[in-house]
Amino acid sequence: MRLPILAPLLLLSAFGARAQAFQPAEIARWQRQARQVTITRDTWGVPHVSGKTDADAVFGLLYAQCEDDFARVEANYLDALGRRAEVEGESVLYHDLRARLFMDSTRAIALYQKSPAWMRQLLQAFADGTNYYLHTHPQTKPQLLRRFQPWMPLLFSEGSIGGNVSVVPVERLKTFYSRQLAPGTGWQPPQLPVKEDLLDRSSLGSNGFAITPQLSASGHPLLLINPHTSFYFRPEVQMTSQAGLNAYGAVTWGQFFIYQGFNEHCGWMHTSSYADSMDEYLETVAQQPDGRYTYRYGAEQRPVRQAPVRVAYRAADGTTKHREFTTYHTHHGPVVGQQPDGQWLTVRMMDTPVAALEQSYLRTKATDYASFRQVMKLNGNASNNTVFADSKGTIAYWHGNFMPRRDPQFNWSRPVDGSNPQTEWQGLHPVEDIVQARNPASGWLQNCNATPFTVAGPGSSPSPAAYPAYMAPDAENYRGLNAVRVLSEKSKSKFTLDTLLAAARDPHLTAFDELLPALSEAYQTVADGPDAPQGDIREAIALLRAWNHNYATTSVAQTVATYWAERLLRLARPRVKPGQPLDQLALIRFAIKTTTAPEKVNALQETLDELTASFGNWRQPWGDINRFQRLTGRIEEVYDDKKPSLPVAFTSSAWGSLAAFGSRARAGTQKRYGDVGNSFVAVVEFGPRVRARSVLAGGISGQPASPHFTDQAPLYVQQQFKDIWFYPEDIKQNAKRTYSPGQ
Repeated sequence: MRLPILAPLLLLSAFGARAQAFQPAEIARWQRQARQVTITRDTWGVPHVSGKTDADAVFGLLYAQCEDDFARVEANYLDALGRRAEVEGESVLYHDLRARLFMDSTRAIALYQKSPAWMRQLLQAFADGTNYYLHTHPQTKPQLLRRFQPWMPLLFSEGSIGGNVSVVPVERLKTFYSRQLAPGTGWQPPQLPVKEDLLDRSSLGSNGFAITPQLSASGHPLLLINPHTSFYFRPEVQMTSQAGLNAYGAVTWGQFFIYQGFNEHCGWMHTSSYADSMDEYLETVAQQPDGRYTYRYGAEQRPVRQAPVRVAYRAADGTTKHREFTTYHTHHGPVVGQQPDGQWLTVRMMDTPVAALEQSYLRTKATDYASFRQVMKLNGNASNNTVFADSKGTIAYWHGNFMPRRDPQFNWSRPVDGSNPQTEWQGLHPVEDIVQARNPASGWLQNCNATPFTVAGPGSSPSPAAYPAYMAPDAENYRGLNAVRVLSEKSKSKFTLDTLLAAARDPHLTAFDELLPALSEAYQTVADGPDAPQGDIREAIALLRAWNHNYATTSVAQTVATYWAERLLRLARPRVKPGQPLDQLALIRFAIKTTTAPEKVNALQETLDELTASFGNWRQPWGDINRFQRLTGRIEEVYDDKKPSLPVAFTSSAWGSLAAFGSRARAGTQKRYGDVGNSFVAVVEFGPRVRARSVLAGGISGQPASPHFTDQAPLYVQQQFKDIWFYPEDIKQNAKRTYSPGQ
């Protein structure tokens, strides 16, 4: 399916660390284009970029992104190029190898050359805007990339940074390519991570809500855009051109399109999807006398394609060293692991970078449901669901987009037999086939990274019986349960922007509706026995029984419940059988079921002891512990209890918090600091004039000296929103600085 991996010498010549110096002719060209671009920074530092052409707007957008946080722009491309180890060292060597298996720079260059003329213009503008920034800011010192190339955005497996490649386990890859097959390193079904923090992981994802005109007080449709990502992952921008571009929203560092946002006609919110858009194959491999490998396919033996890959890394002494690998591919895709029985594992996923990038950009210029749906026919979105609303009154939902057609006799949630031709993909499902909803009777749509079969509430959602199981294996989660409850209740009256915001920040923590009754029952069982708990634990139980399960900075019950629930999950996790898949609800219910009454009560006592040891008293209001802090602007932020921070009421979405804030104690801290969850949040009303509000975690700049480093933090922690300046007259009235790139 993929072309050969780039040879090492060509790889270095294509994008080596010693990039060619900028030439006078190209600098003059950049200067001419810069004069066609205007960047207006509003009072929050948000860049409103305008140009004569779309390419001009892209040029200005990348320049503005680099002004705000060049380090994050570069980091995303180091990741895509598979060159992180040259900066970070040997620890990410196999992370880079994974990137090289799936992302081929030779192919990216070829795809760029074959791309439509309009796309090549945008890709060239991407490179030119970034390079012009580097030319005009010699004080900026890249870690590695001193020149950006127009083909670089085509390295991604889809039009978004991240993509499906990230789900391939690096440790399994390492085990195979270091040729040390250890017990238990074969395929395992997806499950919650053991070593990573469950709560941080749970706060990744997103929420999207859409409201029909019939449920809107103004008679206009409403949209909530609420991505949950690592903080500072996507800044807030506006792009306009005289060619009809006018989009506002969140853009990933280094990309040139609004990823989650709106224009004057419609808006789109992407939530991470678990729709099955990729597959693993078991390959039966034999080694031939000449040392090469073949794999069985039907009645034939096919050669395993081998390709050398040379990965550079920064050694401990600061020098650059290299590791040589021989990589393997079948027609299904790269080999990423091995089963204990000797079968190799390959991965097949979406591999149409141009279509993906076209779809990502063209949807920003959609004018209504029909034109947005037409763009979706490119089938270039493999990892996202879409919540949509337009000014004509249509709201819609699609569960995924890139969806291979498969034989339903196989269990596609597990690796399938690669030697059986019946396991081949049979083309793609058209957009009409995928799970979707449009203008449901309930009047609202929601998705919180959960099952699509509750997106519009009972009686209005799609039926699972109408679709193949592989289309939507997604489980329900506590955010999804909460969203259905909140929207059902609030739909009894008309929605406004204010009430939609209220729905988005509803404070109820649904998981504790199950966890705390189980604790209360366990306590009663123990209390009726000979060793009845005394003292503080009785006070804590009374506090928890009286709590309404709503978050608040003043809530001591929230502190006790959170620390106790985290401890209970740590206790239960080792009891999960190897290979047993557990989604969010299943894990918590497993913990309730498999821990005894004394264990639950002992966990509460240990929680009180932990809090007392950390803070001197277990009676700690949640906001005193749960904090927002931004000190350095580094990608890996540092935290310090002695330095200023702000209290945050909302919490990990593991507990059903619609507003997500994944926090934990850090090295050298007692308090908890968040770095994942609510990032860019916006609400939009599509009337004759768009009305919108937003907030960004911290601020738009990654520079601590900038006034926009933390200027939005007070709004963020209080879940308040600023007005979005969308129209030229509003932008002009609220402009802080207007300039062209290079000025």
